[in-house]
Amino acid sequence: MHAGDLLSDRARITPDREAILEVATGQRLNYAELNARANRCANALRGMGAQKGDRVSILAQNSLAHIDLLYGCAKIGAIFAPLNWRLTATELSYIVNDCAPHVLVCGPEYAGVLEAMRGQVSIPKMLGLDGAKIDGGAYDDALAAASSAEPVRPPLAADDPLCILYTSGTTGNPKGAVLPHRQIFWNALNTVVSWGLNEDDVSPVLTPLFHAGGLFAFLTPILFAGGRVLLAKGFDAAHSLEMIQTEGCTAILGVPTLFQMWQNTPGFAAADFSRVRFFISGGAPCPPALMQEWREQKRVGFRQGFGMTEVGVNCFTMTNQDAIRKPGKVGRPILGTRVRLMDPETGKDVAQGQTGELLFNGPHTCLGYWQNEKATQAAFFVDENGDKWFKSGDGAVMDEDGFYAIAGRFKDMIKSGGENIYAAEVETVFRQHEGVADAALIGLPDEKWGEVGVMIVLPKPGSRPAPEELLRFCDGRLARFKIPKRVILSESLPYSPYGKVIKSELKRMLNSEC
Repeated sequence: MHAGDLLSDRARITPDREAILEVATGQRLNYAELNARANRCANALRGMGAQKGDRVSILAQNSLAHIDLLYGCAKIGAIFAPLNWRLTATELSYIVNDCAPHVLVCGPEYAGVLEAMRGQVSIPKMLGLDGAKIDGGAYDDALAAASSAEPVRPPLAADDPLCILYTSGTTGNPKGAVLPHRQIFWNALNTVVSWGLNEDDVSPVLTPLFHAGGLFAFLTPILFAGGRVLLAKGFDAAHSLEMIQTEGCTAILGVPTLFQMWQNTPGFAAADFSRVRFFISGGAPCPPALMQEWREQKRVGFRQGFGMTEVGVNCFTMTNQDAIRKPGKVGRPILGTRVRLMDPETGKDVAQGQTGELLFNGPHTCLGYWQNEKATQAAFFVDENGDKWFKSGDGAVMDEDGFYAIAGRFKDMIKSGGENIYAAEVETVFRQHEGVADAALIGLPDEKWGEVGVMIVLPKPGSRPAPEELLRFCDGRLARFKIPKRVILSESLPYSPYGKVIKSELKRMLNSEC
């Protein structure tokens, strides 16, 4: 089975069940209607000359068009390559020239950006969405003119590419992770089974659909299970909080900053989450204190997840009870996933309780990086049996019960006096302090130790813990060599769209002050 069958089969089984609410327009579609849109999209793309292997892109806020294109491409073997609308025209031009889309759909907010790209890119066919004035015509017109019948499928294999999703490119030009049909199918199946999703679940999609988290964390699994998706154009704390209640949401994904924004919303105290089975935080480490506050204040299940574009956005699972007794852990490996922790220097597995690089093997791993063989080869470890393991670059520790905790990126490791200090471990301790909203550890050069840790702390509103108090808080919780040499209180931290602190900006800020 390939990903092109996911929506077609669900529409055959439960055609009249509501599948999606597009929040911005109020439009509600059942599975038959959603599948008919995907069929029209597939047939329209084919009418524009798109064939198996051709790339199709969209530059727009979350919309039904993203879902049309994802499943439409899946049906005809084309490759969906959504574009990050937060990027500049220059950055987007690099990506467009790299993946060379045959068709690009553009929303009205980004028509000016596309115009600025015109002299740098060549795109055979462009369509305007929601009234965007694009020379190639209107997306809705192309959809309306196309047949709603299932398109003739080309031969498709499990390893045929379905998506190209570009990484952030923090260490160079972005790399396009190539996700095959099997990865999307297995991510949906694994998530439904391991997280216990079902046809009664209702989940909001509040994160951008140019990211794997928006496309695959709950969107494809919920539709696979026959549940209902609420597709938001963007994130509004007060409106989404109300929507969760009025639409009866049951499984809700957010990033730490979203949960903090909800908590600070006036309607939070009276919010009724009685129909919510669990909230799950991903994208960045969630402070254990924040999760505990939600459990105590709202009596809800609150878990932490872990995933990656390259290996699927849901790689571990745990119950609500496990999340309480295993704070800071992400769970045990999800169905169909093999995990190992390896010392990157020796190539040997590390012992239980020791930090090693997290490697994944299974049908949910990517093919590599688009037109980048060097990066692809560097991303995989081949064992003595010839099995390929994706090297995540993340350090992790497994406890005696088989639960994993993420220690942080190996690149986010400080080497001080010959000792390895993983930033995520130290940050977790600081977040446990009652006066700390968030914390970010960075390394700065030091003549004696080579590198020392400096912790940037974002205090909770109304709190101002002294740096000395925070350092004393670490005693007994961290080995002496892990305790930062300096603590700086800050009024804000620079965050990425997925709630991760952008440490390169912090380093630039500190270096400019030194």
